[in-house]
Amino acid sequence: MPLLVVVDAANVVGSVPDGWWRDRRGAAERLRDRLAADGVPGQAGPVEIVLVVEGAARGVESVPGVRVEAARGSGDDHMVGLVAAAGGRRTLVVTADRGLRRRVEELGARVAGPRTVRPR
Repeated sequence: MPLLVVVDAANVVGSVPDGWWRDRRGAAERLRDRLAADGVPGQAGPVEIVLVVEGAARGVESVPGVRVEAARGSGDDHMVGLVAAAGGRRTLVVTADRGLRRRVEELGARVAGPRTVRPR
């Protein structure tokens, strides 16, 4: 079964002050496209990528290689739900959010920072 990679779009996009706040949806689409093209560097074998968007980034469509899920409420809660639903499957969550990190690690997920998918 492929590694499940859950990416916190808001956190990753917000990790670089490149003007993303002027076009949150466009920034999430660029991240999605980078993930589709480059995958997750350093991860060997098959990977299933889920990009979780919220707020102004809702409406970003999935593309081959990246499933986009719009959180109805809290993006953090949505990501915790994805990890919980994975039922012990190897999972990597990409975020710098300390509270989210703690919550998903308690469920057995590994965590990596935004640079994993968005080099500075």
